Amino acid sequence: MLGEVRITPSILNADKSHLQEEIAKIAAVSDLLHLDIMDNQFVPNLTWDFDAAHAIIKGSPLPVDSHLMVADVDQIAVAYAEVGSASVTVHAEACANIRQTLRSIKAHGSRASLALKPGTPISDYAEFFDEVDMVLIMTVEPGFGGQKFMVEMMTKVAETKKLIGSRDIWLQVDGGVSLETIEIARSAGADTFVAGSAVFSSSDPAQMVNALRARAMGL
Repeated sequence: MLGEVRITPSILNADKSHLQEEIAKIAAVSDLLHLDIMDNQFVPNLTWDFDAAHAIIKGSPLPVDSHLMVADVDQIAVAYAEVGSASVTVHAEACANIRQTLRSIKAHGSRASLALKPGTPISDYAEFFDEVDMVLIMTVEPGFGGQKFMVEMMTKVAETKKLIGSRDIWLQVDGGVSLETIEIARSAGADTFVAGSAVFSSSDPAQMVNALRARAMGL
């Protein structure tokens, strides 16, 4: 739908000791829940293992957008699809067989998404756009929440939007999304926004989600 905006809060910076309560705060106003999986190999941080992630996916009142920042992602991605992720994102830099992995994710009932680090040219991966449901352009170096939004990535977002053309592919940005930056990303062509620190450091996470959506929609 033209003009559609999706807000997908990341629980990377949520209070992990009260995770279900944190998720409940934003469940009624968010489109998906963004789950960052890091293995301390592909990125220098460690978050949830598969069993813990499975429990989050199973218990979430929101469909889960699983963002796999892990090495040797091809087989792991299929497992995340099998346990019910609404969307599974793999990094182009970590995939041995991008086309087959994207197809396998979709074969197990999930949307398939391809992510690129800031330094990875989008033009190198446009050949896979016929296999994807979403492209994720990282607007920080993946690994940690709370980083500064890389405004220089907006050229890449705009290029990706042009490559997508009329295809029904979501264009997601992740990293440093806030009330100050979401309009910039929207103007460049993004329609799906991961927001972590901005949401869960707010005194009212649900109100922040609503404010981000309104800002992205120009309201």
